[in-house]
Amino acid sequence: MRLRSITNESRNVFKMSVSVPTVLQVKGLRKSYITPDGEFKPVVSIEEFALDAGAQLGLRGESGSGKTTFLNLVAGIVKPDAGSIVLHGKEITALSEGRRDRLRATVLGCVYQSFNLLQGYTCLENVLLAMAFGAGQDKKFASALLDRVGLSHRLSYYPRQLSVGQQQRVAVARALANRPKLVLADEPTGNLDPVHAVETLALLRDACAEQGAALLLVSHDEDILAAFERVADFRDLNGVQYAKTV
Repeated sequence: MRLRSITNESRNVFKMSVSVPTVLQVKGLRKSYITPDGEFKPVVSIEEFALDAGAQLGLRGESGSGKTTFLNLVAGIVKPDAGSIVLHGKEITALSEGRRDRLRATVLGCVYQSFNLLQGYTCLENVLLAMAFGAGQDKKFASALLDRVGLSHRLSYYPRQLSVGQQQRVAVARALANRPKLVLADEPTGNLDPVHAVETLALLRDACAEQGAALLLVSHDEDILAAFERVADFRDLNGVQYAKTV
């Protein structure tokens, strides 16, 4: 009996030790805008949403559903009207703009449909510049990231000298430059052909898994969402009806 008691206690301790922390928690989130016509337009209304550290979630969202505004709220780019956003243990709605910027630089990585690369800088410099806003520039690690995405032979190339697929690979490397806890991806394959879309998605998911970063990807492409074990519909989360993305 004593041995069984000790064994059960040990199991409970083990379960506690491997509990997965939450990297993102949202409660009572609200965001509305005033349209040019003076109309009050609710865009985001989410009672509760959470994502565990290291998890990967595909979020289905049609154009106009409010998904981009939601990601901007999570990133601290847009300030909510009400609600709580806890990112890696920090309540970002209570932070000053400067502290939100610093938190975003060190905790978040972002991949966009339009890449947003700086055209006057090389691939390596684009990644290094992202590091400048985080823990500091590390040329060796930046080069290793570009090697990881298959661009070790393109370090000194400028974005205009790369294919569309290669540019998105640079964007993936840049998103991982500061070893983020969470990567937000907004239609990251929207400008890619089907073959490059599948390759880039696999690369992004694998790279996040290797770094232990959670991934929240929004897309309307069912082929992209099919790659995720966990998929949620943004309209099931968002209480707003007929919302328009701003």
